[in-house]
Amino acid sequence: MGTAFIIILVLGFFILMSSFFTVKQQSSVIIERFGKFHSVRNSGLQLKIPIVDRLAGRVNLKIQQLDVIIETKTKDNVFIKMKVSVQFKVIQEKVYDAFYKLEYPHDQITAYVFDVVRAEVPKLKLDDVFERKDDIAIAVKRELNEAMTTYGYDIINTLVTDIDPDIQVKNAMNRINAADREKTAAEFEAESSRIRIVAKAKAEAESKRLQGQGIADQRREIARGLVESVEVLNNVGINSQEASALIVVTQHYDTLQAIGADANSNLILLPNSPQAGSDMLNNMVASFTASNQVGEMMKKNNKKVVKPKPIQPQSGYEDDIIPETEQ
Repeated sequence: MGTAFIIILVLGFFILMSSFFTVKQQSSVIIERFGKFHSVRNSGLQLKIPIVDRLAGRVNLKIQQLDVIIETKTKDNVFIKMKVSVQFKVIQEKVYDAFYKLEYPHDQITAYVFDVVRAEVPKLKLDDVFERKDDIAIAVKRELNEAMTTYGYDIINTLVTDIDPDIQVKNAMNRINAADREKTAAEFEAESSRIRIVAKAKAEAESKRLQGQGIADQRREIARGLVESVEVLNNVGINSQEASALIVVTQHYDTLQAIGADANSNLILLPNSPQAGSDMLNNMVASFTASNQVGEMMKKNNKKVVKPKPIQPQSGYEDDIIPETEQ
């Protein structure tokens, strides 16, 4: 009698304890009574009738992520592998639909992703796929929302996380990008060289202009100095020809002195004998004198004017001339 009571008491205790159960945060529990849906229990301590009620299953209410890899072909016949990440969760108010209407939600989502991606990508070229991947993700999300809401699932976001072309296409794209960058670098280098050349040419032109201006000013000052030297020599009784010859000889000796001042100079000025300066002076004076004489003779010849003689009628023909009045 005592043993049976203890057994009944222990069984009663276990049955009572099995009536209580806990539901974790961000999850729900489906309760079935005699195999039929009875209720949905949310987080916290819950109670069920032993033997009559049972826990049919737990539903996760957290945001889940499913990565789907699709192999498809672009408009320009390039095969690519695209990775689409779908973030979704069970709608708390539709736990019944999520548990009973759809047995394999991951497979269903994967099928819809395949359908949308393989419908959108073949419309685009490879470069456009990279540029418009956000549009593809939006199209996938829109299609999934329309389909999965019926089953109690909410699509939070869809992301195209990776686009992987064929290895040969990838290598070709890398070569194209490298060639474009080399072309751009060459254009920048050419533009830089052009700017340097133009700047150098402008600097040289400005330098030559200033140099020419300096030479002109120098020659102008030299000419002014020569004029003053000639005037000074004229004042002491030396005419212009002799003064010019003397200045030239003076410059000749200045040149010799400048050449001799450079110890490393290999330049030789001929003639360079002491008699050369005197000969040069005499020759120039003689040349100026001869030139003046020739000029005077040409002036005298130009002053002589030859008067033409009047034409005289020949004898014996005077009678042949008949006045117009007699005819």
